[in-house]
Amino acid sequence: RKAVGPDFILIFRISAMDMLQGGLAWEEVVQLGKAIVAEGVNVVSTHFCWHEALVPTIATMVPRAAFTQVTGRLRKELGVPMITSNRINMPHVAEEVLARGDGDIVSMARPMLADAELVKKAFEGREDEINTCIACNQACLDHTFNGKLVSCLVNPRACHETELNYLPTNLPKKIAVVGAGPAGLAFSITAAERGHKVTLFEANSDIGGQFNLARKIPGKEEFHETLRYFSHRLEETGVRVRLNTRADASMLLAESFDELILATGIRPRKPGIEGISHAKVCSYVDVLTGRRQIGRRVALIGAGGIGFDVAEFLAHEGESPSLHPEAWMREWGVDADFEARGGLVDADIEPPAREIWLLQRSEGKPGGRLGKTTGWIHRATLKQKRVQMVGGVEYVRIDDAGLHVRIGGEPRCLEVDDVVICAGQEPLRELYAPLQSAERHVHLIGGADVASELDAKRAIAQGSRLAATI
Repeated sequence: RKAVGPDFILIFRISAMDMLQGGLAWEEVVQLGKAIVAEGVNVVSTHFCWHEALVPTIATMVPRAAFTQVTGRLRKELGVPMITSNRINMPHVAEEVLARGDGDIVSMARPMLADAELVKKAFEGREDEINTCIACNQACLDHTFNGKLVSCLVNPRACHETELNYLPTNLPKKIAVVGAGPAGLAFSITAAERGHKVTLFEANSDIGGQFNLARKIPGKEEFHETLRYFSHRLEETGVRVRLNTRADASMLLAESFDELILATGIRPRKPGIEGISHAKVCSYVDVLTGRRQIGRRVALIGAGGIGFDVAEFLAHEGESPSLHPEAWMREWGVDADFEARGGLVDADIEPPAREIWLLQRSEGKPGGRLGKTTGWIHRATLKQKRVQMVGGVEYVRIDDAGLHVRIGGEPRCLEVDDVVICAGQEPLRELYAPLQSAERHVHLIGGADVASELDAKRAIAQGSRLAATI
């Protein structure tokens, strides 16, 4: 204060609830806040948690504005303007926080990467046009902690604004896009924005592709916001959308398109295990679409991102805790009354809906390739639900008795009702060869190009970058 004089605004950030065992008591948080105000701080900004804490606070499965009431309580003690934060990703959420008295100012960071015009759109009453941050952390925080340039899964232009631009085209083309998953959607709206005439073919009745499966996972409800944004942009940019239309080569060739974009996605891979066609066996797609009802004992073959998602889906019953902050706090041992030291109490975890085995061929810890800032959350969630995660599994056969495996060289039969295959996927590109042989300009993007692991970040970036140059 002495250095900057009396008229310079000083903002000081403190942890209002650190979520550490033996952490700050509420009285100590208040004492700290009052001390810094006494030293001349004008505004106090609050955050929640530390990296060492075992409670997630900014990932997509955290309820929106879950912790702002702590700021509101501290605001009554300090009597100065307060800034609150964490999982506030849309203007109406911010307005609700302010209306409750949980703060005077709302802090947003990642939402500005997702949509740099968020404030402008809010000011003009265009909230439905906002490209919402889904708190996936894949291109922002994961990049930061891996020494990469920050960007955004839903907005690949973030931090690339000088080299990725969607300029008006001088040569409008007639373009067909096959597949309305993340890659096809990103290409379509960007190409149409530039002035191309785009027709988007989708075999299903809804846009979204694998995003429609992802948003069924407890804690991934935010993925709906991305589809809402894409749906609005398709209409705004004039993309001609043909749902319930399975495009074939003759149809595409008959319409004389200048460019053909295949964003046809993937097909689940079927591993070569004896008994793979047994009645107990199904694909993760069957599970997430509800085509297959799963029994009380289930084995999942494959412990990548899909395996973890399916395990979370099957471990829960009823509504997602992410939609109910109090239920979510009970499961993670957060004191909803903010009275306990560090804000922590014993977790009250709902019993798992099923007995689940999550298996992988490779040695080592399952989920080792999950996101750097979110992988630990998925592993902790499944541990809470008593999912048995095992690496180094050799699959022997599937029969009426269950799934026969060798674990550490020892034979074992897992007496399960169902075996769900989550063992990767293959590109779905059956249109590629006939269109190429007809000497047309054909491009593969998204899962149709690379399907080793479903990757919406790469798919959206690839579709957007191709559309920027075509």
